[in-house]
Amino acid sequence: IDLNERQACDVFCLVHGAFSPLQGFMEETAYNSVVKDMRLPEKQLFGLPVTLDVQSIAGLKEGDKILLKWEGKEVAVLEASSIYKPNKVVEAKECYGTSSLEHPTVHSLIAELGQYYIGGKVHGLESPKFKYLVQTPAEVRATLPEGKDVVAFQNRNPIHRAHFELLKCAQRDVKDSILLVHPTCGPTQPGDIDGLVRIDTYEALRKETEQEFPMFRWAYLPYSMKMAGPREAIQHMIIRKNFGATHFIIGRD
Repeated sequence: IDLNERQACDVFCLVHGAFSPLQGFMEETAYNSVVKDMRLPEKQLFGLPVTLDVQSIAGLKEGDKILLKWEGKEVAVLEASSIYKPNKVVEAKECYGTSSLEHPTVHSLIAELGQYYIGGKVHGLESPKFKYLVQTPAEVRATLPEGKDVVAFQNRNPIHRAHFELLKCAQRDVKDSILLVHPTCGPTQPGDIDGLVRIDTYEALRKETEQEFPMFRWAYLPYSMKMAGPREAIQHMIIRKNFGATHFIIGRD
């Protein structure tokens, strides 16, 4: 299966533990549990389903091992333990609070995503590469000093002055902490500024402030935004905890 950018972001997060405790795309039981109750079958909190969508399952069956490719590279193997057709209207209402196609992710869910989902464990072969530099959870955690609180900041937009003041206040509020600036740089809603341009704004600010604020750390997350409100806030908190954060800033600012 050739992945799109959204799916490649999910594979990156799965194989590197950003979606821990998930080890693969959700099987039908886990999918239904998260959609309905925001809980995995083992009762861990989880905000949104993580699924691999396909338009056709012709020639596929449960038990198959499926090679996943991104931009011509073989990045992972999926053990297909669950192949199912989701109720997307229920998914939209439960996860996004609406089934209206005016919501960008609901529109994508109904009009663009494949009608079937394949769930199962994902085994990484080669980390997906993107047009921007990314760091895995293990790489980010290795930059964090032991014994210190870490405040993570999530954003999908170019950084501006109000953001930076928010970061300074949060870092002061959590005494002697590290501030992890960790914006998402994958696909977002139509009309948003391109990820590479967003990164340029963060890199400019990083270089401008690194001497004055050595307690700041900067990294970029390949993740496709869902615009899911409180559920997505929970999803981002789980991801940042896996990157080493102890505290999380929730927008809007």
